Amino acid sequence: MARERKLTGWHVLGIFGGAFAVIIGVNLALAYNAVKTFPGLEVKNSYVASQTFNQRKAQQESLGWSIKAQLEDDRLILSITDKDGRPVQVGKLDATVGRPTNVSEDRVPEFAYNGQAYVAYVELNPGNWDVWLKATALDGTEFEQRLEMSIGG
Repeated sequence: MARERKLTGWHVLGIFGGAFAVIIGVNLALAYNAVKTFPGLEVKNSYVASQTFNQRKAQQESLGWSIKAQLEDDRLILSITDKDGRPVQVGKLDATVGRPTNVSEDRVPEFAYNGQAYVAYVELNPGNWDVWLKATALDGTEFEQRLEMSIGG
């Protein structure tokens, strides 16, 4: 005959303690991975960057550029057009493509101007991607923009 076991206060305390230990352990693991994979740093010194923000914004807006990023097959196409819709050729173009919350898949594609847009060959997995674009106009005006892309799976 099996002996009947009683649920005592110590058993309940152990169950609650174990459950909270699991919850706290998972939260700590998630917090650690979130901090480890996302630097959260846009500029080194936000105060210094803020001192010239309005001036840089006005200069950038005076260019009248519109930027569009799209992926066709394995080609990433950056279309830069002026206020009249004509293609713009820039003096310098730097772009980084990566996930919005993780730097492990960041890449810097080599763009080439084809007379209409800038094209680079990249392989991107399905999901959300950002393109951090830095361009310099032929007159030396700097232009920065983050573009969002969603690639279906």
